[in-house]
Amino acid sequence: MRVGVFGAGGRMGSTVCRAVADDPDLELVAAVDPHHRGIDLRQVVGPGVSGIQIAGDASALTDAGAEVVVDFTEAAAARDNLAWCAAHKVHAVVGTTGLSEADLDRLRVAFVDGVNCVVAPNFAIGAVLMMRFAEMSAPWFETAEVIELHHDAKIDAPSGTARLTAERMAAASDEWAPDPTTDEVVAGVRGGSIVPGIRVHSVRLRGLVAHQEVLLGTTGQTLSIRHDSFDRSSFMPGVLLAVKTVVDHPGLTVGLDTLLGL
Repeated sequence: MRVGVFGAGGRMGSTVCRAVADDPDLELVAAVDPHHRGIDLRQVVGPGVSGIQIAGDASALTDAGAEVVVDFTEAAAARDNLAWCAAHKVHAVVGTTGLSEADLDRLRVAFVDGVNCVVAPNFAIGAVLMMRFAEMSAPWFETAEVIELHHDAKIDAPSGTARLTAERMAAASDEWAPDPTTDEVVAGVRGGSIVPGIRVHSVRLRGLVAHQEVLLGTTGQTLSIRHDSFDRSSFMPGVLLAVKTVVDHPGLTVGLDTLLGL
């Protein structure tokens, strides 16, 4: 499988380049990042990717014959990148956060006729299981809160993982106790409400990577479900799984659940 990467000069993009280059079943053929245009990829990733220069536009992907492109950029850039992929019949694997339901609807229309797309708010397999466990637990508890913690360079809040977790829990149960707060002394201190009954709190702190804890409570007991990614390498098994299987999943697939058989 011939693979290209959007956002190759960024932290996640360069990690993806390294993972693809190290996988014997994949071939890294192109890297695109207008902010790092002209740089030898070895300066960003290290040895083992000789001959690849970071390009400034997507034409490098078609020139190199990329069959699958991985996008870890920002939402605004990803919208254009994915439209290009669909138009040029290149499968896409997307880890960029901040895409809206309207964006996903557009992807459902664009990725048809044999060109596919996998969008996942979190590629850490442990995080996917964390969301599934929270969804399974929801009907057995009356109160729940989600706390997501990320590095201080993350620009969107809450995270896509937190948003999806709350939505899946709400779909599993609509019987949530009302918020007892009657006097919010500091506005926003109770977090945000993505769905009724479940509050979400976002932490941005230097030194973190990606972490989430789901707290559930009922009479006489609580349940804590937590996942921690301490290094960006934690996302790579999920990314590589999506790259290798996107061709087998027609149209748009949201989340790794289907790929993991959950």
